[in-house]
Amino acid sequence: MIKIGFIGTGTTGTALAVRLSQKGYAVVAASSRSFSSAQKLAARIPGCNAYHTLQEVADTTQLTFITTPDDIIAQIASDIQWRSGHHVVHCSGAHSTDILKHAETYGAHTACFHPLQTFASIDHAIDNLPGSTFGIEAQDKLLDILKGMANDLDGNWIILKQGDKALYHTAAVIASNYFVTLVKLSTDLWQTFGVPQEQAIKALDPLIKGTLHNIETIGLPNCLTGPIARGDTGTIKKHLDILQKQSPAVLTTYKELGRQTIPIALAKGKIDTRQASDLQSILS
Repeated sequence: MIKIGFIGTGTTGTALAVRLSQKGYAVVAASSRSFSSAQKLAARIPGCNAYHTLQEVADTTQLTFITTPDDIIAQIASDIQWRSGHHVVHCSGAHSTDILKHAETYGAHTACFHPLQTFASIDHAIDNLPGSTFGIEAQDKLLDILKGMANDLDGNWIILKQGDKALYHTAAVIASNYFVTLVKLSTDLWQTFGVPQEQAIKALDPLIKGTLHNIETIGLPNCLTGPIARGDTGTIKKHLDILQKQSPAVLTTYKELGRQTIPIALAKGKIDTRQASDLQSILS
């Protein structure tokens, strides 16, 4: 059985290590900038040892995950003397395998294995990881190994080319991080009429979950609802007027989101080109 090690024991590294171990993989080594952090990870996994140096992890394993912050992955890889045939994998969503070129000079095989998931804490990361989609950039035997890991984690996988990573990660940021921003903007508006954020989140939560359910079950573009989907220019004008008076900082964002929504409404077929043109004029 292939021996696996982790360099970097934060949320992503810990979640992957714990879940792979639970699926029968031999996770045997961990190292981190903080030795105590490596010890905490090792304590979660039977047969896993914490090491003081990065080189010890590489020397002890056949497959090493580098799960450090993105900005130091290349430096970490450059600080290690790898072996020919060693598998070196990073988990960055934004970077390609080119940041592991140093490992390739030793004859190591390199890859990226990115869990397309949101990790707010270590415990949440462990809970959220199963069922995730993994963006994989790899070749040959290592590609097969990583596909198998994704499958064993009850997840899905997509194959990425080197030039795909920037847009892939941009899309993930829009879907996840900026979704949080949109919820924040919504709850801020509720506070203008006296509803505190916690209560606003509780009130909006079923709406958000219902929208996600519609996206999953009905799909785009048919899941779209609301005034733009209906061609309701009167309601849109009311929104613009009240935002201008009460929250002008949100007005530009509202208009841009509205403009981006018009093609979805057209694709759904509930508005015609004239209605779309009217909406475009109002939101310009």
